[in-house]
Amino acid sequence: MPATFTTQLDAPGSALAHVWSHTVGSGRAALALRADWQAQMRKTRVELGVRYVRFHGLLNDEMCTYLIECDKDLYSFFNTDQIFDFLVSIGMKPFVELSFMPTALQSGGDIVFFYKANVTPPRDYAKWADLITRLVKHWVDRYGIDEVRSWYFEVWNEPNLDAFWKGEQADYFKLYQYTANAIKGIDAQLRVGGPATADDEWVPEFLDFCETNKLPVDFVSTHHYPTDALGKPGDDTETQLSDAPRDVLIQRVRKMRETVGDRKLCYTEWNSSSNPFFEFHDQPYAAAFLFKNMLDVADLVHCYSWWTFSDIFEENYFSSTPFHGSFGLQTIHGIAKPSYRAMQLLHGLGNERLPVVGSHATVDAWAVRADDTHVDLLATNHAFPHHDIAPEVVTWHVQGSRKPKGAHVQRVDDEHCNSRQAWLDMGSPDYLDARQVAELDEVSQLESEPVAVQVNGDGFDIQLNLPPHAIAAVRVELAN
Repeated sequence: MPATFTTQLDAPGSALAHVWSHTVGSGRAALALRADWQAQMRKTRVELGVRYVRFHGLLNDEMCTYLIECDKDLYSFFNTDQIFDFLVSIGMKPFVELSFMPTALQSGGDIVFFYKANVTPPRDYAKWADLITRLVKHWVDRYGIDEVRSWYFEVWNEPNLDAFWKGEQADYFKLYQYTANAIKGIDAQLRVGGPATADDEWVPEFLDFCETNKLPVDFVSTHHYPTDALGKPGDDTETQLSDAPRDVLIQRVRKMRETVGDRKLCYTEWNSSSNPFFEFHDQPYAAAFLFKNMLDVADLVHCYSWWTFSDIFEENYFSSTPFHGSFGLQTIHGIAKPSYRAMQLLHGLGNERLPVVGSHATVDAWAVRADDTHVDLLATNHAFPHHDIAPEVVTWHVQGSRKPKGAHVQRVDDEHCNSRQAWLDMGSPDYLDARQVAELDEVSQLESEPVAVQVNGDGFDIQLNLPPHAIAAVRVELAN
């Protein structure tokens, strides 16, 4: 089946929201105090344009936010300030996930992850609300009301999963009620939302509860992965993916958009799987998956936050292996994975999507215009594991009065930006020295290559080869 697509340069376009650069995920708050985390975050801000970062555990005991010593309440916001001061200094903002439960407020001993985050409801909801009030008031005093109004306050993380919440749905709704009222009691324009659930769950019930109780919902947040309905994380992820429909995520986003109406819809976690040790995360496969799905959902969501921006991440343990299949766009050394370069290509796009005619079983295509100087022609070749996929020849028919001055292509595939393969070719060293890190970083870089343009009577044609699990981004410079 030919992979042939047609677009018209003179056609009216539609707005393309850069939902990929709104927010990115991280592990837990304490990691943001590390120098290497901050270096990678700064790089992500500059090269990917990301504006917000979201992480777990801002209220964990290790952050010393709220403790009880000798029957005295002790509050210390110094560590949160260190993190938020850094973010503000590089032009970023926190997407504030309010979790987990301080020991001083816990109603039980249930914990999650190796860092032992408490996941029980507060034993005193009024004290929880007081903590939130103190914390948010402190941030308003420190950063100013206009700045904090631009933040997002998300209540908890995945309360529909037993691992993250040892209460019932009603207990979470009560937590949201106390939290939202505390935040809005400071300033009505501060933004609060939820339910931050896994697998797109609880959203109708959450909205019904908030409507019944006249509670504010400035945004609706939830999470999803293509493997959600197909087994547990860490099971046979490759088989799980092979059983998923190719368009599983866009189907679910469309359904969620119908559910939430015109409210802001924030997916604050998603990735190509929920398995924290899955080698496909480090491969061009993940890049093609990310690129396709980001563009698929761009018209439907307010933000689509990739989980995570870095492998500086330790929910199970902190792996020292440079490429160990974790969620990050970058390795522990800050080496860009193919998925990072996919995000970089997206960041470089304009804001106007042109209509494209054509379809193919594994190839998707888009045309994006930034201004009168150039047009970007984009294509991915992607399929889930064990599904048919082959090298394809992609042909673009571009119609319009503007003539091309030249064209270049940037690629992400097995032969381009494939830092993991270069590490394998090194012999898969467990520990890297500075020379090896620099070599892998060089391999990971995007390169620009000329591509032939065939001018014809009504425009021009471009043809290129596209291997499996690949991205090709062609920029065509246009004559005046």
